[in-house]
This record gives sequence, structure tokens and C-alpha cells, in this order.
Amino acid sequence: MTNNLSHQPTGAEYLRAVLSSKVYELAQVTPLQPMQKLSEKLGNQILVKREDRQPVHSFKLRGAYAMIAGLTEQQKAAGVITSSAGNHAQGVALSAKKLGLKALIVMPQNTPSIKVEAVRSFGGEVFLYGANFDEAKAKSIELSQTKQMTLIPPFDHPAVIAGQGSLAMELLQQNSHIDRIFVPVGGGGLVAGIAVLIKQLLPEIKVIGVESKDSACLYAALKAGEPTDLERVGLFADGVAVKRIGDETFRLCQQYLDDVVLVNGDEICAAMKDMFENVRAVSEPAGALSLAGLKKYVKQHNIQGETLVNVLSGANLNFHTLRYVSERCEIGEKQEALFAVTIPEQQGSFLKFCQILGQNPVTEFNYRYADEKQACIFVGVRITGEQEKQAILKQLCDNGYNVQDLSDDEIAKTHIRYMIGGRSSSQLNERLYSFEFPEQKGALLNFLATLNTTNTNISLFHYRAHGADYGNVLAGFQVAEESIAAFTQQLEKIGYSYQDVTESVAYRYFLVG
Repeated sequence: MTNNLSHQPTGAEYLRAVLSSKVYELAQVTPLQPMQKLSEKLGNQILVKREDRQPVHSFKLRGAYAMIAGLTEQQKAAGVITSSAGNHAQGVALSAKKLGLKALIVMPQNTPSIKVEAVRSFGGEVFLYGANFDEAKAKSIELSQTKQMTLIPPFDHPAVIAGQGSLAMELLQQNSHIDRIFVPVGGGGLVAGIAVLIKQLLPEIKVIGVESKDSACLYAALKAGEPTDLERVGLFADGVAVKRIGDETFRLCQQYLDDVVLVNGDEICAAMKDMFENVRAVSEPAGALSLAGLKKYVKQHNIQGETLVNVLSGANLNFHTLRYVSERCEIGEKQEALFAVTIPEQQGSFLKFCQILGQNPVTEFNYRYADEKQACIFVGVRITGEQEKQAILKQLCDNGYNVQDLSDDEIAKTHIRYMIGGRSSSQLNERLYSFEFPEQKGALLNFLATLNTTNTNISLFHYRAHGADYGNVLAGFQVAEESIAAFTQQLEKIGYSYQDVTESVAYRYFLVG
């Protein structure tokens, strides 16, 4: 397989490259495992491809080794370089170690130490540079030219794509009666490799890409007809948090992919729970992405009696992320609903409210005295599905309650539920913003210090760590209407992703006078 990105290999060339790949000098043939409980629940045979069993706990090893093993002796002597803060970095480091090559991994300065040490443990030399991935990537390209080292891209290269395609060859050897394969999509290397291989051999098998709604770069590209930059990328499923699909991966997806399905964070959390309950695997959020898509696709298209495969693409996560996942998975499975309800401020109101709910157990109840007439409560209720939630909403309305469904309100689920306890004066001129910032030592302190330079009073603040590479902050500022434009300019200088959420229903319901 040529290393020239301008070359666009045919499907037959990709097939030959997969068949002649050297990936098994290092990569493992991973199990294709039945998910018995989920199969019975969904009425299909559900199988999971366990790429978490690779030496680096991710499929990324396949593409990295395939490309590095195919370099010329001169290229190998000069060494390899890449930019990554995740699984690709570990794949490159271990591949280079296996072949006795020097590997330089450029990682953003805010990369958590656990990931830096993981790369070093596989023999890679780490160079911390830049405030974000884009700066680290630019530096890796610069260094590859000055040091004459070969750049190993994470997805957009024919050799890498062919290496990932080896997974599809394994699938056909393990079960040739598959109906559909669900594949997670970040930059597109895995889904492109699987799709091009499958369509050369058994084109009747459907290959379906699964994307997080927060980073759906393939969906955006298919809609636009060409790769396009996303304005914002969500970081929860960080393994697929890619701003722009690759050029070659897009070409292959456009030609060979059968469909794309989008899922949200709560659906991913529910799939992580399914993965643990069925095969006792603890996946990273991106690793459970394809299972979340499979479940959603089955329901949307009423699929029954088929053999469906999902790829558990990786299991590199911080342990404390599981706290967040456990809080959100029931909502993702439609087994819990969250409501804001106004009840009379009088004795027996809570009892009457619970009596109206009947047999539906209350999972959460947040309340603080506000005034003599009425109280606003934040309540979680166990349900069996969307139909039951709608029935509860109707029942509450029929009994005269003012009720808001907060089950899909991200601000409510991430922040407001932990903040209920007091209201501000309506005269505050308060604007509310949500922020994402890199999680590292001193990050919160630095963030607050930077905000302090806005010369604006902070009137509300909530932050709760959940073990991810980034932190979520909800902050309120006293800003006069005529000063909003200037204040927004100051926020842009901070450099963190943010959104104005002043009109949040949950915020208005619980925290504004």
C-alpha cells in the first residue's frame, strides 16, 4: 500500500493490502462474543467484537502497526512521529517499540498524566506542546519535516485504513452470517476500513456508522457533500471527538457505507452499562458508541431476527468517569425521568404528589423552602419507557400541577440538580454560561483567575469533576444589557468552549427569583 495520500486506492487494492497486512505480528485476533441478555431483550443475536482485548486496549494498534511495518528501512531508521492524546498515541508507541524504532508523540500540555505515562510505558518519547490538539498536531507536522521522521496519522491514510480493515476480515472468519455491523466513527479510519473490506467480499452485509451527536463530523460531511469543520465538538466520548472527517475516509464512507446513526451522551452511558452487564467489559464512552447506535437503530427500524455486530473499540478511561456514567445511564435507557414540578407549600403536599405517582418510585427529590405559597421541586421518577413518562406528565397536569420535563435538559442534569437550594434576585442582570475546560492540575484555579480579568462579578458558580479529561462549569455573571457584547469578547479570549444558557428552563425554574 502506497504512503502517498494523493493516491486513492481501489477497493481491490485495499483488499490486497488487508490480506497482506503484518498487523498480527503485534495485534491480537480479538473475540466475537455473544451478548445474551441484550439479544433476548432486542429480539436479535447481538455480538460484540472485543477490541478492548488488544495490548493497548484499543483497535488503534492495527492501523498504527500496519503503516509503521510498511515503511522503508530508511524511514524506519529516522523514526516515527504522531500527535495524539489518546489510543492512537499508545498504538504508535507500542508498534515502534516492537520494531525497534524511535517514536516521538506530541501531546497537548493539558494531557492528563495517566495518558502521558501510558505512552511512556509503551516506549514512546513524549513531547508536551500546545494548549490543544490542533496546536500539538501542527507541531508534529513541523517536527516531522525538520527531523525527517515519518508522520503516522490517526486515521486519514490508506495504510492506516487498511490496518483497521483487518478487523473486518476477522469478523467474516468468525461469523460469515452477519446481517449488520455497527462501527464507531471519529475520524473514520475504522469504519472506512471495515466498509471497504466488507463490500469487496460480502456486499450484502450492511455497515452502519455510529456517531456522537456532539461530534458528528461524518454526518455533517455527507450532508454537505464534502468534509467540513464542526463549529463545536463535545468531549464526553473523547475517542471520537474529531472536528473534521478525513478526506480519504470520507471518500470511502461516501462510496461504501450503508447508513449513519447519531446517539447522545445518555444513550452512550446506557450502552456502557449494557456492556458491563452482558460481558463484564468496562468500555470507554467511545468504545460503547456502536452498541448505543445498534440499540437505537433496532428500535427505529423495527429489526428482528438478525445477527448484529457492534465493535467495542476501546477501554481506556479514567475510573472516576464511571460515577458520571452511573448517574446518566438510566435516563439513556429511558428508565428514569426528571421533572420540575410546582407544588403547594403546605403540609402533606409531598405525600399527595407521591400518591399521584402511584407505583412509580421516586429516585430523587430536591427541594428548599422558597415562599409561603408554593415550592418548586426537582424530582426523578423510575419509569419503564417513554410511554409511561408521557402518562405521568399527563397525570400530573390533570391534577393541576405545573410541570416541566427536564429529562433531556443538559444544564439540569449536569448542574441544576446539584444546586437547588436558593433563588437570586431578579434584579441581578445575570447571564448564565456553561464552559468546558481541560482537566489538569490547577485548571479550576487558572480558570477562575482568567475569569476574574473580565472585571465582572460572578453571581453563580457550579463545578463537579467526573473523571474526564475536561471539566464542566456553570457560571453566572452580572452583566448589563449594554455590556454583553464587550463581555462576550472577553470570554472569547479565555479560549474555552462555552455557551450562553441564560434561557435554560431549569435555571429559570429553580434559581431565578
